[in-house]
Amino acid sequence: MPTYEQFNLPDAGEGLTEADIVNWHIAEGDAIEVNQAIVEIETAKSLVELPSPFTGVVTRLIAQVGDTVEVGAPILEVDVDPDGEAPAAPAPEDATQSADASTTDATSTTHGETVQVSDNAQAAADPVPATAGSSRSDQSNDDDEGSGAVLVGYGVKAGSAKRRPRRADALDPIGGEQDASDYPVLAKPPVRKLAKELGLDLTTVTPSGPGGLVTREDVELHLKATSAQTLSTYPSDDQPWLAQGTTMNDGRTTRVPVKSVRKRTAEAMVHSAFTAPHVTEFLTVDVTETMNLVKRLKEDRDFKDVRVTPLLLVAKALLLAVRRHPEVNASWDEETQEIVFKHYVNLGIAASTPRGLVVPNIKDAHRLPLHALAIELQHLTAEARSGSTKPSAMSDGTITITNVGALGIDTGTPILNPGEAAILAFGSIRQQPWVHEGEIQIRWVTQLALSFDHRLVDGELGARVLADVGRVMNDPSQGLVWA
Repeated sequence: MPTYEQFNLPDAGEGLTEADIVNWHIAEGDAIEVNQAIVEIETAKSLVELPSPFTGVVTRLIAQVGDTVEVGAPILEVDVDPDGEAPAAPAPEDATQSADASTTDATSTTHGETVQVSDNAQAAADPVPATAGSSRSDQSNDDDEGSGAVLVGYGVKAGSAKRRPRRADALDPIGGEQDASDYPVLAKPPVRKLAKELGLDLTTVTPSGPGGLVTREDVELHLKATSAQTLSTYPSDDQPWLAQGTTMNDGRTTRVPVKSVRKRTAEAMVHSAFTAPHVTEFLTVDVTETMNLVKRLKEDRDFKDVRVTPLLLVAKALLLAVRRHPEVNASWDEETQEIVFKHYVNLGIAASTPRGLVVPNIKDAHRLPLHALAIELQHLTAEARSGSTKPSAMSDGTITITNVGALGIDTGTPILNPGEAAILAFGSIRQQPWVHEGEIQIRWVTQLALSFDHRLVDGELGARVLADVGRVMNDPSQGLVWA
């Protein structure tokens, strides 16, 4: 008798309430094992792969690609006893005796069959710490510190079911309880849903699946073929932001749902802009000596293993300025009407990614010497670009740098990262005429802009912080005096 278990979406970290299904690594009818990576989800902060808590055969993908699922909602159903090796339910006359022994089985109905969920099975479903088989081989255990989330290890023991080959017909191709005559085309419900959203007649699509089944790939290929002429100017293959959306029948517009990182960013920026009174101050600085130092460090054997950039030195300059003016490292607690001064600096670095803006931070950056800061900055940048930034890396930031100069921009008026008192915009470094030692010379020059929460930071404090950053960028040896 089949025994079904459902996998509920766990909290991937930091108390997130929902996630989007990005990609299933399995299909209905597949045999799976405990800790096997089965699905990739996108939270408001990062992409996460979830491992299976069960061994068995997939009977139903409850959540489909593109669905937004709340934490705790079921996303997958698995037959954990496909070969019927589990003991049968007790006969009615034995129920009293079983109850006295505290082993009464609870029953429910799924797909018209009785599902046994014994007390022992419930106990096996309690979470236990994850060990081997983590979702990403490059993630360290301490990245999950404080999240309270357990993604693996809660379910039946490995080996409780034998593997069996994938069933191509695991899902009724007609689409459920309706009569086959209602559907002249064979297609799974998710494909029908996609076709309906696109306004596409499935009878016009050439099937490639087994038994004449229309697949998602068939629909996408058909759509590309019919709209190739209209969309030739905007090929979605070259524009990932287009590929995430739905193109209208006339091919003139594409609608992309606002989800995950971009949705979270939009909400945070609107909240920040209309909650904290922003003030921005500007400073133009001769950074020729900083550029000379960057050149020397690149040739220094002690820095051969890291990438040395001007951003590294402006990060160090800001840390020194915060050390001299610690009151800028604070947040406003609206609920208690208190100012919270932080005795640590988690330095955020704003990073633009295809998924939207993320602001991971370097924990306890104030403790790091220059070489260690370079390593952390390099690691942070690589994770952001690959989309593997963990939720824990984007929490509890205290002050942020946004490197608009990397895009050739001179300066800007950045919006505060929520919960922080200040953000520094680092502009493009350009060669231009500059008065140096009484003469006009060609020097390396940049612009700095400091936005701050005027509830926490007044104009004088903001000016002092910005001026200190400028002094170190103008003369890096000043950092030795303040270190």
